[in-house]
Amino acid sequence: MSCAVSDAPDESAPGYIPYVAEPAVELGPAMHRLPLSAPLQWLRLGWADLRRAPGIGGFFGACFALMGLAVLLVFRHAPIYTLALCAGFLLLGPVLCLGLYQVSLKLERGERPTIEDALGAWLANVRQIAIFGFVLLILEMLWGRAALVVFAVSFNGMPDFAGSVAKLLSADNLAFIAAYLLVGAVFAGLIYAVSVISMPLLLDRDTDAISAGLASLKLCLTQPLVMLFWGLLLTTLVVLAMLPYFAGLIVVGPWLGHASWHAYRAALGSPGGR
Repeated sequence: MSCAVSDAPDESAPGYIPYVAEPAVELGPAMHRLPLSAPLQWLRLGWADLRRAPGIGGFFGACFALMGLAVLLVFRHAPIYTLALCAGFLLLGPVLCLGLYQVSLKLERGERPTIEDALGAWLANVRQIAIFGFVLLILEMLWGRAALVVFAVSFNGMPDFAGSVAKLLSADNLAFIAAYLLVGAVFAGLIYAVSVISMPLLLDRDTDAISAGLASLKLCLTQPLVMLFWGLLLTTLVVLAMLPYFAGLIVVGPWLGHASWHAYRAALGSPGGR
């Protein structure tokens, strides 16, 4: 004769307290699931915003182009620093586009944006925006220092390539090119991951810089294919816009700024689910 022993608690026993599983705590804000084609929709919406506020977009685009020309002037005298400056030009986009995010937010609310709104966008959450901008600046400076180290190691010192991009990027320097691109990819990936939606989030919601950076990182980690596609589109369009003496940034710069706002909105939605 066998006797089965059960480990299940006796619910009829005095003092029995039923176990209730606690709901899982989700780190950071809830993210919407994005289709792989979402970045194309962001570009379409960004273009629509640019057409609705072309004057403001043209102002920011002209600023981007002038910054690019300034980089070219630096190259004539110090090409080593120019590569790092170009990298920073790409990475500090979220800060530079803050005014464009404000314009898209105004248009989304049915309001008419002004240049004053765009230029004063940073006042919405000035302390946290400044902190996050400072973090990006530090990362850019580290990238620039790493670029100098790659130069020094690759050429056993600092060579003089002033005025000649072709000489710098010749086939004889393949080892340097590979090392520079590898170092750049590490820094670019890190900064992109923590900043892709951080600035729009700081503008739109009352949050802190650390939470905004973690939310951006969470989006990239949970939906890597979509965000890789978006990063590829951003990089390709910006590089193409830089080719004709940075003139393409007059249009592409504000276009991508508005599109980045819609990337944030698609991922997180409106505060409070509005």
